[in-house]
Amino acid sequence: MKYFECRGYRLPLGKKTYIMGILNVTPDSFSDGGKYSGVEAAVEKASEMVENGADIIDIGGESTRPGYIPVDAEEEISRVVPVIEILAKRLRVPISVDTNKGVVAEKALQAGAHIVNDIWGLQKDPLIAEAAAAYNAGVVMMHNKDDKVYDDLMKDVKSFLIKSIEIATKAGINRERMIIDPGVGFGKTFEHNLEIMRRLYELKDLELPILLGTSRKSLIGNILNLPVTERIEGTAATVALGIAGGADIIRIHDVAEMYRVAKVTDAIVRGFSK
Repeated sequence: MKYFECRGYRLPLGKKTYIMGILNVTPDSFSDGGKYSGVEAAVEKASEMVENGADIIDIGGESTRPGYIPVDAEEEISRVVPVIEILAKRLRVPISVDTNKGVVAEKALQAGAHIVNDIWGLQKDPLIAEAAAAYNAGVVMMHNKDDKVYDDLMKDVKSFLIKSIEIATKAGINRERMIIDPGVGFGKTFEHNLEIMRRLYELKDLELPILLGTSRKSLIGNILNLPVTERIEGTAATVALGIAGGADIIRIHDVAEMYRVAKVTDAIVRGFSK
C-alpha cells in the first residue's frame, strides 16, 4: 500500500479518490471572488466543505485566473495565514496553501499548513521546496508554461514534472510527500486541455499520486457555453473521467456534489462501494 504523507497525516492511495476543497480568500477569484475573503466566512466555508466530504482544504490568497493581477507576498500572507492558523487547530484534515511564493509558503507552514500547492511546480521559487522540506510538508507540483507551444504535449508535461520531482528530491522531500498535477487550464489551449483529459493515464508512469483540477474551468465553459455558475454538470463529467484516467485527488469547488460523483466512480473504477 502506497501513502501520501504530510506533517503527520498519512493518506492511503488507491482505496478512494480524495476531495480537495477550494477555499479562495481573494477578492477576485474567477468563480467565487470575495465570498470568503473575511476570516470568519472562510473558516465557516472550510468547515462546511469538510462536513460535505472534503479530505483536504486548499487555501489560496492570490487569484490565478486568466488576466489576474498579482499581489505582493505581504498581502497574500495577510489573507491566508489568519485562516490557516484557525483551521489547522479546528479541522482534522490536511490544510494546503496554494501559492507560488516561497516566503508565503514558509509563513503558511509556520501557521500550521500541511501541504504547499505550487502552480509552477517548484521551478519559479526554490524557497518553496526548501520550506516544504524543513517542515516535512507535502507538495503539489503542477505543470505550467508561459506560452502554449509544445513539441509533444504529454512528453513535455512529463519532462517538466520530472524536473519538479528532481528539485523536490534534491531539497530533501521524500516521494511519499509528492503529488503531481498536469495543470489543466494553465499554459494550454482548449485542445491541449482536452488532450490532457484523454491521456491523463500516461502520467501514472511517474508513479506519484495525480491531482486533477478542472472545477468550473473554461475547458467546461467553452464546451457548454455557460458561465462559471452553471458548470457543475460539466465539472462532474471531468471528475468521473479523471478518476477513470488515474486521478487520485480532485480539486473542486462543489464538494457535496463532487463527493457523490467520486464515490460512485470509485465504486466502478476501484471496486469500493462504501
